[in-house]
Amino acid sequence: MRLPNRAAPAVDSLAADIADASCALADTAGPRTWSISAVEDTVEAIGMLVTALSTIDPAAARILATIPAATTALLRHIGTQAPDDEPTTGTATVPLPISRATRTRRRGLGHGYQGIHIPE
Repeated sequence: MRLPNRAAPAVDSLAADIADASCALADTAGPRTWSISAVEDTVEAIGMLVTALSTIDPAAARILATIPAATTALLRHIGTQAPDDEPTTGTATVPLPISRATRTRRRGLGHGYQGIHIPE
């Protein structure tokens, strides 16, 4: 599927803000820095982003369908969701990579990042 080169102004701006915040979170977070509420907030944000991206088209929704099961499994792993709670559709089939103990500092994408333009 081909998307337009430019999104609506609010979508571009909000997506850039989310990318910057995600980079900042990844730079700050480590094995001993999380709280239950921080994990729950992040999982909720992931769910909202999956919902938003799933509106692109039905294929995008199918591609992203396994993510809710993975986030549900994470919540069960940290003990915020009981195993008998209502299961989410989809299954987590691909293990996520384990983060390195030390990370290099990322700068983020920067405000107004427009992506790499490749002439056709």
